[in-house]
Amino acid sequence: MEEGELFAIETFGSTGRGYAIEDLECSHYKKNSEVGHVHLRLPRAKQLLATINKNFSTLAFCKCYLDPLVETKYLMGLKNLCDSGIVEPYPPLCDVKEAMCLSLSIPSCCGRHVKN
Repeated sequence: MEEGELFAIETFGSTGRGYAIEDLECSHYKKNSEVGHVHLRLPRAKQLLATINKNFSTLAFCKCYLDPLVETKYLMGLKNLCDSGIVEPYPPLCDVKEAMCLSLSIPSCCGRHVKN
């Protein structure tokens, strides 16, 4: 950590065991900003990547955000982007059945005289 850097501290609370695991169908994704050029063979993957670059860049997005932007049948292209490492899937965090989970993100700046 260096002075002036900004961090997001994420905490997860639960009414269950207090131990969250990745489970269920994935709906959230994010483009990996550290991946260089990757040759894509599927035309739908290329089209989807162009849509992601134009509308989200490296911001996280949900499948439902893609629905109005992309024609139908983008799931194979999305899977190809994930398999290539270009897009990272973020599956939901779950606890025991019927437990409620809460995600809380707190922005924090590292510095001598900074109020968080």
